[in-house]
Amino acid sequence: MREVDEAVRQDQFADFAQRYGKPIVAAVVLGLAAFGGYLFWDHRQEAALETESETLVGALDQLQSGNFGSATERLEPLAAEEGGAATQAALLKAGIAMEQGRNEDAAKIYAEIAADGDVPQLLRDLATVREVSATFDSLEPGEVVTRLKPLAVPGTPYFGSAGELVAMAYLDQGKNQEAGTLFASIAKDEAQPDSLRSRARQMAGVLGVDAVEDVDAVLDGIREPAAAPQAQQ
Repeated sequence: MREVDEAVRQDQFADFAQRYGKPIVAAVVLGLAAFGGYLFWDHRQEAALETESETLVGALDQLQSGNFGSATERLEPLAAEEGGAATQAALLKAGIAMEQGRNEDAAKIYAEIAADGDVPQLLRDLATVREVSATFDSLEPGEVVTRLKPLAVPGTPYFGSAGELVAMAYLDQGKNQEAGTLFASIAKDEAQPDSLRSRARQMAGVLGVDAVEDVDAVLDGIREPAAAPQAQQ
């Protein structure tokens, strides 16, 4: 089991670095786009909404150009206000902080959003997952499990993200069977991104838990990328 634990630990850190490194801003932006309908839930005047939208678009343009400092400056006034646009700006600020390696600053912002009773529950849950991911290395495994287990349930919006973190916390607790079972559930969930399902499938396999329901489909998925370069020759 020592070899398994070492292999799991290596995969754990590699996956964690990959998942919460540079892709964090893109992930936050995509998440915000998906929940756009929830962000402007307060009844502001149309002119104010238009101004807020322009501010957010300008900040996003700066983000895409890699100008994190300028993006943060554009977001500061909006994040200090109230309402859905302020929540969106705060989420973007936290994403920028994560990208810059300022995990403590990001976690503080996420914690404030998660604790705000005026923010829709869906966004509060998102902030909770992000906060835990930002502080994962400094949290006790039991705290990670306690905070995220209610969200790490198949069929819930954040099953994949929360489930992966809970599974890694199980590994830190030495609960390899629980971790493997959860990784397998993520791998079998067709609603999850392929990259996440692939990671979860590998982790489940290392832990001795079968995560493959359709072997032929998995093999086809492996063969297709390998065959693509040959077809172009």
